[in-house]
Amino acid sequence: MAHLGVGIGWRPEIAEAVERLPGLDWVEVVAENVCPGHLPESLLRLRERGTRVVPHGVSLGLGGADRPDPAKLAALGERAVALGAPLVTEHIAFVRTSSPVLEAGHLLPVPRTRDALDVLCENVRIAQDSLPVPLALENIAALFSWPGEELTEAQFLTELVGRTGVRLLIDVANLHTNRVNRGEDPAAVLDAIPLEALAYVHVAGGIERGGVWHDTHAHPVPPVVLDLLAALRSRVDPPGVLLERDDDFPAEAELAGELAAIRAVVTAGPPAPGRPAAPGSGPAAAEPRPDAAPDPAAAPDAADEPLPVEESARTRVALGQAALLSALVAGTPVPEGFDRRRIRVQARALAAKRADVVARLAPELPEILGGPDPYREAFLSYAKGRPMTAGYRRDALDFAEDLLIRDLPADPVARRRLTAWWRDRTGARPPRRIVRWARALAGRAA
Repeated sequence: MAHLGVGIGWRPEIAEAVERLPGLDWVEVVAENVCPGHLPESLLRLRERGTRVVPHGVSLGLGGADRPDPAKLAALGERAVALGAPLVTEHIAFVRTSSPVLEAGHLLPVPRTRDALDVLCENVRIAQDSLPVPLALENIAALFSWPGEELTEAQFLTELVGRTGVRLLIDVANLHTNRVNRGEDPAAVLDAIPLEALAYVHVAGGIERGGVWHDTHAHPVPPVVLDLLAALRSRVDPPGVLLERDDDFPAEAELAGELAAIRAVVTAGPPAPGRPAAPGSGPAAAEPRPDAAPDPAAAPDAADEPLPVEESARTRVALGQAALLSALVAGTPVPEGFDRRRIRVQARALAAKRADVVARLAPELPEILGGPDPYREAFLSYAKGRPMTAGYRRDALDFAEDLLIRDLPADPVARRRLTAWWRDRTGARPPRRIVRWARALAGRAA
C-alpha cells in the first residue's frame, strides 16, 4: 500500500488554507462532491505540486442489502482516475433501502451477523471488480447497537479482510465513539484486527451530550482520540493519517496545530516489536476459543471463487434494515430489541443533518424563510412526514414545493421569492390552488 503521510480532508470552505498548510503530504476529498471533468482549481494546484488526492465515497452503501449500483461504482472509479488516486475508500455502512425506497442521508451501522457479513463481502467483491484501483473500507461511528449480533467488531473486520482482501481505513475517533456509545474496547479491536491490511487512519473531533458521543467532525480532536492514534501507532506504522473537519472550520493556525499534533504522534517512535499476544495464546491454547476472531492467515484466499450469497440472506438483511430505517426517518414503530432512546437520538441526528445539508445546497432557502431558525423549524416539520427518497437536491425542491402547497411562507413577498426559486430549478409552474388543496388533503389522510 502506498505511503501517504499526514493529510487533511479537503473541503471547499478551507481550500485556500489547505494549500498553505506546512508539510501537507496528501488530501482526501468527498468523492460525490467533485466532478471528474471540472475539478476544483485548488485540487488541480495540489496535484501539480505532487500532493496525492484520495476520493472518499459516502453513498455506495456496501453494507446494504442490495447489490452496489453500477452507476455509483462507475462514478467513483472515474473520480479515482481523474485524481490519479492510488486507492478509493468507502464505509462499512448502509445508507438506503429499496423496499420501501428510503434514504438515510447518513451512514448507519450494519448488524454484525453472518447474513450481513455474507452480503457485505459479496458487495465488496462486486465493487472491487468494478473499480480501477484498490478499495479500503472504514469502520463507522454508531449511536446504537443492533440486537442479536453474532460477531464482535474485530471478528467482523477480520473476516471481511480475509474473505475479500479489502484494505481497512481505521477511524480512531470512531473507535472512541463506539467505546462511549456501545461499550466497546478500542484496544481489543486494535489487538485483533489485521493491521497488515491497514490503508490509512482517520482522526476527528466530536462532542459528548447526555452520555452520547457525537462524531461531529466540527470540534477539535480531543486528547483521548490522539491517545488512540498513539495506541495504534504502537502496534503498526500507519501508511497515512488524515485529519477530518467538515464544519465549524477553525482558523488556519488551529488546523496547522492539529496536524502538528498528529504528526508528533505518528513520528514518536517505531512500533513495538511484534503484535501483542491475544488472550489465551501460547502453548496452552491449542483449542481456539469459540468467540475468537478468525486467523487472517487461515482465511480463504481472496482470489478463490466464493459461493454466491443466498437471496434469503439478502432478504433477511433487507427486512431488518428497512424496519430500522423506516423507524428512523418515517416514524414507524422501533423494531423489537433496539434501545428506543438511542433510536430517537439517531432519528433527531438524521433530521438535523438533513436540514443542514439542504441549507448548504440551497442557502437561499433559509434567507427566504427569514433566517436559520425559521428555516430549521419549517424543515424539521416537513421532514417528519416526508422521508428522503431521492437525495438532498431533490429534497430541497420537495421542501419548497411542500411549503408552496400549504401557501407558505405567509409573507406574500417571501412566497413569491420561493415560487421563483422553485420554478427556476424545476422549470415547472407551481401547483394550482385546487391541486395544492388536494395534495394537502392527501397528506393529512396519509
